[in-house]
Amino acid sequence: MKKILLAIACTLFTFNLMAQGLPTTQIKDVSTGKKTPFDQTIEKGKVTLISFWATWCVPCKKEINNLSEVMPEWTKSMDFDLVAISIDDTRNQAKVKSYVNGQKWDFRTYMDPNQDLKRLLNFQTIPYTIVYDKDGRVAYTHTGYVEGDETILREKIRELLAVK
Repeated sequence: MKKILLAIACTLFTFNLMAQGLPTTQIKDVSTGKKTPFDQTIEKGKVTLISFWATWCVPCKKEINNLSEVMPEWTKSMDFDLVAISIDDTRNQAKVKSYVNGQKWDFRTYMDPNQDLKRLLNFQTIPYTIVYDKDGRVAYTHTGYVEGDETILREKIRELLAVK
């Protein structure tokens, strides 16, 4: 019974996210330090995968590093964006920038140092992944990471792009 109630709650939460417009909460660009409204990180007409992570979260780093490895292959057949958003607090901003630079990620990275966006999107556990469709609506959400989850993400993106 608990599993059914949890599934219903997750479904209702996802539908609620889908109905909302994109949040305008400010996040900080890791490379430039400039603040950007979250809604401006998602390009209309393009599928966008958002991955929330932290430097202290081993599964988060594994997920993003695995996504980073497959991005060159994926982008050959699919036109989409990958955006990583760290929820590390302000004390760890230097760690975030150092880690991102060390990984040489080839996608945009931001920080949500006060976790304002995290609170607004109402999730507790990371890694937390959201896939936005071409209209900027939530099409898929996922919490946690198990090796191979990127395959599920690839299929969701392919479906949204109608790639055969």
